[in-house]
This record gives sequence, C-alpha cells and structure tokens, in this order.
Amino acid sequence: MRSVTCSMSVSLDGYIVGPDGGFDWTAPEEEVFRLATEEVRGAGVHLLGRRLYETMLYWETGDHDASLGFSTHEFATLWRALPKVVFSTALAEVRGNARLASGTLAEEIERLRAEPGGGDIAIGGATLAAGAAASGLIDEYRVRVYPVLVGGGIPFFPRDERRVDLELVETRTFGSKIVYLRYRTAHRPGPAEPIR
Repeated sequence: MRSVTCSMSVSLDGYIVGPDGGFDWTAPEEEVFRLATEEVRGAGVHLLGRRLYETMLYWETGDHDASLGFSTHEFATLWRALPKVVFSTALAEVRGNARLASGTLAEEIERLRAEPGGGDIAIGGATLAAGAAASGLIDEYRVRVYPVLVGGGIPFFPRDERRVDLELVETRTFGSKIVYLRYRTAHRPGPAEPIR
C-alpha cells in the first residue's frame, strides 16, 4: 500500500511560518535542497492546498535560480512530471500535470492508494496536512528542523489533543545545523529501516 507522507520545514519551537506569515528562515541551502529532490523523486503523486500550489507554480516554468549557487534543474524536471492533486474551492482550473480534487481528502487518498503504481502520496500545505493528520491519514512525517525560534505563527502539528505514537526511522544533521527527522506512525507497518 502506498504511504502518505508529510514533509515540511519547521522552527525549533514548532512553527512552519512565523507570526508575521514569513518563513525566510527556511532559505534553501544545497544539502537540504538535495533532500527535497530525493523526496520528490520518491513521490508518485503530490496533494497540495491552493497556496502551496500557487507557490510551486514557479517550478512549472523556472528550473534554475542562479542566486542559490547550485543547480535546481533536476528538482524542476521531477516536479513538472509529478502528478498533482490540488484542493481548492477558489480555483477553477490548474496548470501543468495537475488536476483539481474531485472528492474529500480522505476519498482522494483512498482512491490513490487503490490505483496501481508506486511512489508515496505526498501531502503539502499547512491546512491540508493538518486535516490529514487530524484524520489519521499520514503514515510518515519528514521534518526539517531549523535552528530558530520564531515565537508563534502556524504550528506544524495540529492541536487536536489526540495522541499519535511515532517510530523514528531516520535522522540526518546537515552542515547548516538543520536536522532532518523521519518518523513513521505506529498505525501502519512498513519495511524495517536502520536509524542513521
């Protein structure tokens, strides 16, 4: 069965954006960008909310930001080819290899899990991910923890007063002191993987 994954950057105090709505503290750096490219390569489909979809439209046409000092071409190529399902009541149409969701989040995930094919079902966007987490639909959390305290904003984990047991399956620390943590939820078994 295809796993549902949620991958996001988060401040040490647990927020994906600060109180002003900014996330400039997540500026890309090469090692972390390579990790994001690995994650997109492992996805079979990506579920996005409207705001994340609109943010990611850049990758539909752009494929290199020279100001970063490293190539973004591979990520852009993978992203353009990746099927996407956009959850929005405001958009009438979407571009690229995307379609608007025709059902609820749970219905779309059930349908995608039943389809043949491989790759993870990735979820992106704070509101969409929070809904998936509250419904117990996420199999794996992939968290890039940035060494900053932002003091408030939009929390990474929903505050639904529900306990979810997690199993740590991977850790990485990057030269920039960003820590990557990968957890599997206890409700779905997966292949055994060593902790690194």
